[in-house]
Amino acid sequence: MANSRILVGATPVPEQLIVRRIGFADLKDALAKGIDDFYAMPTHAIFLCAVYPVIGLMLAWLALGYSILPLIYPMASGFALVGPFAALGLYELSRQREAGIDVSAWHAFDVLQSTSIGAIVALGVVLLIVFGIWVDVANAIYVSNFGYAPPASLAQFAHDVLTTPAGWTLIVVGNGVGLAFAALVLTIGVVSFPLLVDRDVGAAVALLTSIQAVAKNPLTMAGWGLIVAVLLFVGSLPFFLGLTVVLPVLGHSTWHLYRKVVVNAHSRPRPEQRDRTKHSAADFPVSMLPWGK
Repeated sequence: MANSRILVGATPVPEQLIVRRIGFADLKDALAKGIDDFYAMPTHAIFLCAVYPVIGLMLAWLALGYSILPLIYPMASGFALVGPFAALGLYELSRQREAGIDVSAWHAFDVLQSTSIGAIVALGVVLLIVFGIWVDVANAIYVSNFGYAPPASLAQFAHDVLTTPAGWTLIVVGNGVGLAFAALVLTIGVVSFPLLVDRDVGAAVALLTSIQAVAKNPLTMAGWGLIVAVLLFVGSLPFFLGLTVVLPVLGHSTWHLYRKVVVNAHSRPRPEQRDRTKHSAADFPVSMLPWGK
C-alpha cells in the first residue's frame, strides 16, 4: 500500500495533468519571477544554498589531496545532476509566497511534511544513482585515454588535457557524455520535483509528466537547460561563491517554469496563514528559529 502511494499518489486513479506548450518568452518570465522571489527572500535563499560552495570547495580539496584530480570537473559539473532534488526548499518557498503567505527560511522545511515525501525521496535516490554512474563513466573515459596512473601535478594534468590528442579526446567525449546525462536529468527532473512539492501525484505520475513536458517542448526545454548550464558556470566563479545567488534564482525559477507548463493544477493544502510581523535583515538568522519568532 505504501509503495502504491509512492508511485501513484493519494488517489487510486492517477490524475490527468494538463501539459501545455511554452515558448522562450515563458522562460524569460519564469527567470524574472525567480529573481523577484530571490529579491523578496534573499537571506532565506542564501542560507539554504550557502552549503553548496562549501561542498564544491571540499570536492576540490579531496581531489587534490587524494589523487583524484581528474574527477574534479566531473564531480563539480555532475553536482548539478542532483540540483532538482537539492532545490526542494526553494520550490516550497516560492509555492508559499505565490499563495500570499509570509515565509521565512525555516518554512522551506515544510516540504518534509508533504504527503509526497516518499515519492520525492524515491526520485531523489534516482538522481543520486545517475550522479554516481556519471562519475564512474567519467573516470572510465579518463582511464581509457591516460591510464590508471594519477597525474604527477596540477600543471602536468592541465598540460596533458589541453595540449595532447588524448586530452582533446577526453574533453570532447567527456563533455558529450556529460551532456547526455544532463539531458536525462532535465527530462526526468525539470517538472517532477516541483509537481511533487505541489501535489500528491506519486513518483510515476510526476516522472511521466516531466517527460511529457520535455517531449512537448523540446526546443524550449533545451533552451532552459542551456540557461541553467551557463548560469551554473558563471556561478562557479570565483571559488563557487556565485552559486549562493545562482542556485536560489534557478530554484525559484524552476518552480515558476513548472507552473507555466502544468496548468489547472490543484495544489495540496496550503499551510495556515502565519504571523505577518515584519523582520529586518538584522534579525537573520535568529528570526528563522522557532524560538526567535
